[in-house]
Amino acid sequence: MTTQYEKIIRENLSQGFSRLSRDLAGQLGARPYHGGFRFQAFGEDCCVFPQEIRFSGEPSVGPRGLLVSLYVLHGREEEPRLRPFWAFKESPGSMPYQAAFRANTEQVLVPYTRAIRERKRAVKTAFDGFEGEDGDFSLVLYPLPNIALYYIFYLPDEDFPASATALFSANALAFMPLDGLADVAEYTSKKMITLLCLSG
Repeated sequence: MTTQYEKIIRENLSQGFSRLSRDLAGQLGARPYHGGFRFQAFGEDCCVFPQEIRFSGEPSVGPRGLLVSLYVLHGREEEPRLRPFWAFKESPGSMPYQAAFRANTEQVLVPYTRAIRERKRAVKTAFDGFEGEDGDFSLVLYPLPNIALYYIFYLPDEDFPASATALFSANALAFMPLDGLADVAEYTSKKMITLLCLSG
């Protein structure tokens, strides 16, 4: 039985593939692959075809697949820009999502700050990322090729608890609507925690 997610994914893919120019690979930061496209998404190998999305070879008909389909639907001929990074709460229309963003993207990482620092090489590799220059340590990660997240971490000390802040790349909204970006960040944080468990 086809799920509601699957229906929306197929609709987004159909519209995205038909709407975009011939340089769809360039617009997605992807490479052609067996009639579709291939790129890293949420720290995994992702293949996008006109009818389906696969993560690590398995069909994806859940939230991550939906986000990738939105990414395809909103693909455009615009170069991704990192700076200036911006906070989710700064964006107009973000108010209904701010509490969930804080809880599911940032606060969820706080108990893992030391573990993330110790295993940041594995995290950077999975997300094709690199280290930043802020906080006690920071990471620029790419959950999708044209969208970057800048995670800034502070370790706990005698005066302050640990903290984690997630910022978006300058023109992330060019490639994904605001509510979609909130979910992209949430699934990036979830994948980071999964990687810590796998590499622990």
